[in-house]
Amino acid sequence: MSKKIYVGNISWSATEEQLEELFGEYGKVHSVKIITDRETGRPRGFAFVEMDNADAAISALNNKDFLGRSLKVNEAMTKR
Repeated sequence: MSKKIYVGNISWSATEEQLEELFGEYGKVHSVKIITDRETGRPRGFAFVEMDNADAAISALNNKDFLGRSLKVNEAMTKR
């Protein structure tokens, strides 16, 4: 079963493909979505990754340096 992961503090130059490759080392990635500003279209510095084996990815990648930034990785909270 897949889980959605919140990935914060990502570099604005990061691509969805780079994140998919990084998280793919820990399980099958179903989707990657970098969140962008609605008005400017520029990245807001966080993303959501949906994947299998999310717990392993969270443990391995939280506080990991990626493109010069220390990632903040945890299970995504559901909308209220």
